[in-house]
Amino acid sequence: MADILLVLHTGSDGSFSKGALESIATTVDLSSKLGGSFAVGVIGAGAGAAADTIAGCGAEKFYVVEDEAVAAPRYSSDVKAATALIQKAGAQIVLAPGSSRFARCMPGAAYRAGAQIDTHIVALAVEAGVLKAQRWYYRQRILTTLSRAARPWVLLIEGGIQPAWQGAAGVADAESVAVEFTDAELRTTIKGIESPATDAQTIRPDAALLFVAGAGWTKKQADGAYHIRDASNLIQGFLKKAGASLGSSKSLVDLQSDGQETLSFMSHMNQVGQTGTTPRHAKGLSTCCHGEEPHAVGWRFINERRAINMDANCGWAQGKADVVYIANAFEVIAKVNELLG
Repeated sequence: MADILLVLHTGSDGSFSKGALESIATTVDLSSKLGGSFAVGVIGAGAGAAADTIAGCGAEKFYVVEDEAVAAPRYSSDVKAATALIQKAGAQIVLAPGSSRFARCMPGAAYRAGAQIDTHIVALAVEAGVLKAQRWYYRQRILTTLSRAARPWVLLIEGGIQPAWQGAAGVADAESVAVEFTDAELRTTIKGIESPATDAQTIRPDAALLFVAGAGWTKKQADGAYHIRDASNLIQGFLKKAGASLGSSKSLVDLQSDGQETLSFMSHMNQVGQTGTTPRHAKGLSTCCHGEEPHAVGWRFINERRAINMDANCGWAQGKADVVYIANAFEVIAKVNELLG
């Protein structure tokens, strides 16, 4: 019996996501710290073939559930398959990537397996033989360290805390775990998937650069006129050419509720800050934002921060950005788009 079970799911193409590969690296690291062994359980279409691609990760055992019922995400079938894997492995520690699919089903699986669960884990450590996990609370302002005596203990791991595992493929010799699904558990079906065009997708978590637009883009410019259409073209052109992800200040997305004309492709989903998201990109470029604390707090995990602002005394210039360009964002982004071709 392995000490740790890592539960993964395949994507629609039968492969593992970057988050799944990162969770393998986390599991390998934790297993070495605990001095024990680990097993891997996989659910989804092509689970057996996917297990072969990570055969060299060092797992003691592989289990798969590749019934047609778990080919696509569905709470009722996913929770039953995950429960079966947890019970089959009998591990005391269960790890899983914090994907949207597992965020839905793993709490239910933990309950059915008589386990405790914690989500959004950003670090794991072993002190005097005791496993301790860390996670953020209150919009990433309070970092807590916790441990549990109860077992099994299920932990959903956030992405980006470990480099993606890289290793040799092979033959996993996975054991198939049989799960019987009732008609009631299969009544939810996916009729189809509608996806936006690639260039219409503005939220890209894996992008190297986060581009944040502030309310200044929708204000009167030096000529006393609004240039919202020009702003839209410049921003969308930059996103497409640079492959960047789009963020927004709260003041900009709130303009829509006030009835003011604003950027049509912007929504509260793009909001970065205390009441928005806390993204993790290698670099960030803020434009027409003033860098007040509620907004800038969302940038704490951006490695390199730069800003473009006409005000030399804006919040970004008060130590919140590595570089501040005192310039007109319209002119700068137009020139950058030209250079990018």
